[in-house]
Amino acid sequence: MSSPEDQGPAPPRLTSSIRFNSLVLGLFALVTALLLATTYLGTRDTIAEAEREAAQRSLLEIFPPDSHDNDLLDDTIPVPKPYWSTLGLDKGGDIHVARRDGRIVGFIVPAVAPDGYNGDIRLLVGLRPDGTIAGVRVTSHSETPGLGDKVDLKISDWILGFNGKSLGNRRREDWAVKKDGGSFDQFTGATITPRAVVARVLRTLLFFRDHGGELVKAAKKATPAAATTTNSKAD
Repeated sequence: MSSPEDQGPAPPRLTSSIRFNSLVLGLFALVTALLLATTYLGTRDTIAEAEREAAQRSLLEIFPPDSHDNDLLDDTIPVPKPYWSTLGLDKGGDIHVARRDGRIVGFIVPAVAPDGYNGDIRLLVGLRPDGTIAGVRVTSHSETPGLGDKVDLKISDWILGFNGKSLGNRRREDWAVKKDGGSFDQFTGATITPRAVVARVLRTLLFFRDHGGELVKAAKKATPAAATTTNSKAD
């Protein structure tokens, strides 16, 4: 039986076919890459604008257009790095400032509850200068549909139960789900998710109680990035 070496070189026609197929595959890969790059460049601005509009909607749910006259998206101060872990933030984030006639009317603080049933629950906690909650919104989560996803306002109005509450008008022990002796409802068959959200909102309130003065000073020093108001955009 002859070895591959004994069979001699491949016929010229076969060699030419292999080269041709390789060239076709290479051209196909190049064209595909160019098409993907063109599509990305063509849709990048559209995607960015859609993300900006989605973020703005969440902010405006907490501080509606008639409560401020600045651009919440662009008027921000960074979360000081020493407080990242306090708010559950791995990579930091921006605190949005709400102003009216130059006066600070509130802050929207990003926070993450890392102990949801299926992982991180990302939040925005709106706070008035006196420490009262203007609103809380869940911006992303992976909780179980029909159970833990009730923290999402699109599914349930449970999250609205934080409105108007503060450390001043609620006892410390009230900041827990009813199963743990607190005043917040849990969900049937899903206690872990609301427990995680309530605990993170409480930690955010404590953060603001201890460091709200620093945020006010930083916001007063900051110059709003955009002169266009959210009210004019809404009109």
